[in-house]
Formats: sequence, structure tokens, C-alpha cells
Amino acid sequence: MENITSGHWVFAICFAIAFVSYLIWSYVKDFKVNRIHYKGSILFVFSIVIIAFLAYVFRGYMI
Repeated sequence: MENITSGHWVFAICFAIAFVSYLIWSYVKDFKVNRIHYKGSILFVFSIVIIAFLAYVFRGYMI
């Protein structure tokens, strides 16, 4: 940790801001296309989250 200078922190912050900005720009640009092609994907993702949550809650009862 002692070799990390303020220049490293500035680069890391600039990189993070640029990366998140690019992700947001790409998402907004492809929003209409994603709505058409991935219509039922939110249900699939929600199902996976529920299954993972139930597996975590009942992990002591599983073999």
C-alpha cells in the first residue's frame, strides 16, 4: 500500500468514471433493441435470484 501514489488514485477514479459512463451510454443506446429481443429475461433473472435466496436460507437442511 505504501507504493500507491496520488497519481494512481487519480487514474483509478478517472478510469472508473469513464468506464461507468461508457456502460451507461451503451445501455441507453441499445435499450430499444434489448426490449425487443430480451422480453422475458427479467422473469428469468428474478427466478434465479429467488432460487439462490432459497438455497441460502435453507442451506442447513440440504444434503
